[in-house]
Amino acid sequence: MTVHFIGAGPGAADLITLRGRDLIAACKVCLYAGSLVPKEILAHCPEDAKLVNTAPLDLDAIVAECKAAEAAGHDVARLHSGDLSVWSAMGEQIRRLKAEGIAVSVTPGVPSFAAAAAALQTELTLPGLAQSVVLTRTPGRASTMPEGESLQNFAATGATLAIHLSIGNLDAVIADLTPAYGAACPVAVVYRASWPDQEIIRTNLQQLKADTPEHVTRTALILVGPALAGEGFEESCLYATDYDRRYRPQTAESPWSSWNHGDD
Repeated sequence: MTVHFIGAGPGAADLITLRGRDLIAACKVCLYAGSLVPKEILAHCPEDAKLVNTAPLDLDAIVAECKAAEAAGHDVARLHSGDLSVWSAMGEQIRRLKAEGIAVSVTPGVPSFAAAAAALQTELTLPGLAQSVVLTRTPGRASTMPEGESLQNFAATGATLAIHLSIGNLDAVIADLTPAYGAACPVAVVYRASWPDQEIIRTNLQQLKADTPEHVTRTALILVGPALAGEGFEESCLYATDYDRRYRPQTAESPWSSWNHGDD
């Protein structure tokens, strides 16, 4: 028996991996985050599967459901929204399950920041503007931030920031980022990325709070940085005509020339 932790993606029912879909279809028990996992994904479960919405459950109750499945010899599909590597609470569940001797597996999912960038049709790392993306959040009731992981510190790098779980903390976001990025720095808020009711708000730091609709109070990602403008960047060397690379050597003297022709 195994508990399969599966990233269910950002919201669109077809943004799930084939592996994730097939695992869901093979499990007699499915634990899912009811407010964030679309019902269309649950359609992959077997007709006789036990479906458990974990939204009202605490950690002890979730582990108890897994132990009950183990006793019955049933694999569990444990669905979390987005990808499991960040802010999923998977770590604490795996720690408890391993202490119980229950096997686990992890299948990644499409993260919300990737879905948001796709909605914006934007590359978050543009040559000369930003070559790093920082996934972060502001302090909240569920989790504090370690010392040093402040928005001010991340902003000092000039990287593109993907700020999660912070749409209700816009005053602090604006105050912390404006000194480094400037009031005119591009910002995009993507509400419910990839869902049917997805909304995109393009603005800047100065207007961020004024331009964010009142109903956008959760399930929204804030992207900040010069790359969001999608202009003023250099073309990469990768596809430049004179760029000497393994699959496109420029001269017979290129170190890649003999490799490209299959010579030793």
